[in-house]
Amino acid sequence: MPIDSRMPVCHRLDGRDSALLVLCDHAGNAIPEELGDLGLPPRLRRDHIAWDIGADGVARRLAGLLDCPALIGHCSRLVVDLNRHPDSPEIMAASSDGQVVPGNQSISETQRQARLDRYYHPYHDAIEDHLDRLDADAIRPLLVSIHSYTPELYGLPRPWLLGLLWKRRDPLIDFLLHWFRQRGIEIGDNQPYDGHFAMGHTLERHGIERGLRHILIELRQDQVYTPQQQRLWAERLAEALGAANAAGIGAEASA
Repeated sequence: MPIDSRMPVCHRLDGRDSALLVLCDHAGNAIPEELGDLGLPPRLRRDHIAWDIGADGVARRLAGLLDCPALIGHCSRLVVDLNRHPDSPEIMAASSDGQVVPGNQSISETQRQARLDRYYHPYHDAIEDHLDRLDADAIRPLLVSIHSYTPELYGLPRPWLLGLLWKRRDPLIDFLLHWFRQRGIEIGDNQPYDGHFAMGHTLERHGIERGLRHILIELRQDQVYTPQQQRLWAERLAEALGAANAAGIGAEASA
């Protein structure tokens, strides 16, 4: 769907527990009216190349269960990828998963800067403003970033139902890996991507550079297609994070 010019490009959900912040970079597949359809048919605008399928529903439900704030990106990553550095060549991908994106061919510097100003910077500014306010109150939250991934890549199945990405090992990672494995849930340790190389810009900038604890959670898309599946995984994640908190290595340990 197109972005209505009156709608914010970043959704903010409020919550009372400021020791946590849920982030979702690729929640939406909206394309601004001024960009038309980027030359893509509806099928591809709903495809995984345009967004992280299911991530929005999980992130919203998780924030509600944890009673914590959330900041959620609204526009398609084909418009601008909120999890890339602004200088990255992938920030307005000319192609994705072998699919050419006509509307991203030969973008001028003026057009590029306009997209950054309208659809990229407001999201990261909102995160910065939120963290600055918490810092003024000596609160250092745990950042929880929600993403999703395809069930297979290049014809190879990805067996994990979810994965945890990390660049700096935190006791929370080990706790969550153990918690899910105890329940017979196959979970990836720096899978399906290696966080040393694929953590992305959002947690690099707002987590690592600020010295805040953070975790990137990847959910396999066939696990979160429906609202019912999204609720189930949000409940599992909330239970796991609550158990970590009760064990003294969750959000409260970061405050």
